[in-house]
Amino acid sequence: MRTVGVEEEFMLVAPDGTPRAVAAAVLQHAGSLEPEVGPGVEPPGGQLEKEFKREQVETSTHPCKDLSALADEIRAGRQRADTSARHAGARVAAIATMPGPVDSTLIRNHRARLIEEEFGQVARDQLTCGCHVHVEVADDDEGIVVLDHLRVWTPVLLALTTNSPFWQGEDTGYASYRSQVWGRWPTAGATPPFGDAATYHRVIDDLLRSGTILDGGMIYFNARLSPRYPTVEVRVADVCLEAEDAVLQAALVRGLAETAVDEAARGVVPVDPRAELLRVATWRAARSGVRGELLSPRTGRPAPAADVVRQLLDHVTPALTRLGDLDRVRARLEVVLARGTGADQQRAWRAEGADADGMVREAVDRTLA
Repeated sequence: MRTVGVEEEFMLVAPDGTPRAVAAAVLQHAGSLEPEVGPGVEPPGGQLEKEFKREQVETSTHPCKDLSALADEIRAGRQRADTSARHAGARVAAIATMPGPVDSTLIRNHRARLIEEEFGQVARDQLTCGCHVHVEVADDDEGIVVLDHLRVWTPVLLALTTNSPFWQGEDTGYASYRSQVWGRWPTAGATPPFGDAATYHRVIDDLLRSGTILDGGMIYFNARLSPRYPTVEVRVADVCLEAEDAVLQAALVRGLAETAVDEAARGVVPVDPRAELLRVATWRAARSGVRGELLSPRTGRPAPAADVVRQLLDHVTPALTRLGDLDRVRARLEVVLARGTGADQQRAWRAEGADADGMVREAVDRTLA
């Protein structure tokens, strides 16, 4: 069974719900609690890490085979981050954009300063939190098989995690405004199929030689080969308000990877819509989440979001059955479709009278539930 791991980015907020630029203090406290790291490259997981802005931190799990173990790691990571945040007078909130006005601050880092100098307002606006899923692959060739087969389903993965309806105090009309902000980076978004690992690496080399991006860490595709680990990294999702929704995202990504490898072994050619259509599908997912219509990967036409989500479930059902994940995934999908995503919850809090800071305080409680 291939392993799967999750990286989550969180906002650092004061007890009253306002943003706090205390990442350095949070990481210092967390570092004092971490065991010594041995020689060699560590797998994803186990430590708090810095992000681009001082108002956020990132956690990551170890690679897991069992979804219950993954859920435990995700919850433990959230608790660990909040414990260290408390020592800096803050809390962590799993929201992908701040609901209220915020003037974010860059971390004290040479690379971050270079990015801000090169990308200007795009970098200054970049205070968003995502959820990245790493799924194990045997090698780069298998990784390309996974990338080329799952690319058509990434908009549905985004729709299921939408958690950023507000920006600078205003309702944007989007379920995931994070994805709109993130899409300003030159390498962000959907890609065409690569076909083989040599083509993928040639594209990366060409992007680096363009002089537009600083390094390979700025390859911001919706899904990519991880530059550090033997994994495919799916980066399209907002950070999930609830831990179990992050588990769902990981289970679906692993199911898609298993299905991709199975299909390739049987000679099934992946569905191959143009990248332009995938960008439209991603925009549609960001706009309405699971409340409205999505573009069906099977037809390229709009359909009710619940129908498209169930198409995804049908697609991965054989793999989920073999992995023992089907019942858990099916049950959680029905919860998300009935309850809505984090974006729906944030709007419900606003409708009930919460202001921006009150929504953040609610989010802190839900993050750690």
